[in-house]
Amino acid sequence: MSAKQFEVLEKETVYQGFFRLEQYTLKHTLFKGGWSAPITRELFRRGNCVAVLLYDPERDEVVLIEQFRVGAVHQPHRAWLIEIVAGAIEEGETAEEVAYREAREEAGCEIEELIEIQQFYTTPGGCSERITLFCGRVDSRDVGGVHGLVEEDEDIHVSAVKFDEVFKMLEDGEIESGIPIIAIQWLYIHRNKLRARWSKTEL
Repeated sequence: MSAKQFEVLEKETVYQGFFRLEQYTLKHTLFKGGWSAPITRELFRRGNCVAVLLYDPERDEVVLIEQFRVGAVHQPHRAWLIEIVAGAIEEGETAEEVAYREAREEAGCEIEELIEIQQFYTTPGGCSERITLFCGRVDSRDVGGVHGLVEEDEDIHVSAVKFDEVFKMLEDGEIESGIPIIAIQWLYIHRNKLRARWSKTEL
């Protein structure tokens, strides 16, 4: 197989607003050899983001948030999605710093310990977004209420839910956003090992 290469022939910003839309004309090498014909694709540009699954190993509870999402407006009865804490990495920030900040802003939680789960693209067919997914240890005793930054138009309902109930919500199709699905499935696989690890850490 020849080396994988691509060449950008033309690039144009076709929209600049809260996000940016770019149009690329490019070509790339083919698995069978040679090059593709020029293709034109739109790319939804946004910065890289962080998501953090907030988990209390002592109470076996997951911190879930619920908020309105414009991406779901074509299913009006499902426009409020159940998710986990997440946010964009601003210039000069590390992914870890964003995890701690967003946990405070969106859920009123202080992360006691943080581990990275994985990095991945959300929708690479047309969006540049790359997620760093973490699991953060928290104390969920006082979790709840409405949080978020007014200046960012955030209106976030926060709750701490037993893991068994969270997993049932996932299996029943009540959780429809991809990032929390990945995070909860990861916790399902690693939960016993994680609880054993974190139970050895003094609060």
